[in-house]
Amino acid sequence: MDELQKGLNFSLHGRQAEEKIEKVLARILEWGLVMPDVTPLVLDFGLGDFEKIGETEFWIANENEAGYCGKFLFVFEGQTCPKHYHREKLETFYIVRGKVRMLFGEDDLLLKTGDVLRVPVCTSHSFSGIEPSLLLEVSRPSIIDDNYFENRDIPIGGNYLGK
Repeated sequence: MDELQKGLNFSLHGRQAEEKIEKVLARILEWGLVMPDVTPLVLDFGLGDFEKIGETEFWIANENEAGYCGKFLFVFEGQTCPKHYHREKLETFYIVRGKVRMLFGEDDLLLKTGDVLRVPVCTSHSFSGIEPSLLLEVSRPSIIDDNYFENRDIPIGGNYLGK
């Protein structure tokens, strides 16, 4: 199964997801931006509290053989992507719009529109929307099982598999 399909299998579906996507796209349209024509992943990370722990992802490309991935990540104010690291994936984040609090290793950073942050392999990170925010992630390919979450209740990723 390809990685996008794994993510879609894990994301919210139906009316619940559609309502979230409508709100995300409305905010992005207010900014004068357009998202790619892809099926968004509406993630609550299996914790059932999207407004607190969640994000919406728009995968542009996930090219395993070519060695790259690009995706947009959207968080609302107060919404958090949970703390995790990757053993294989190097990521660079660009803040397209908004402000986020990024926990990066031992550092607590404020990133705003135009800021860039490179996250090396095996470096823990998490980000929270201080206001609605859109990030561009450019990275090595996204492999679902290469997510190692601090919260062991999250039912995906390498630590969930017992790796």
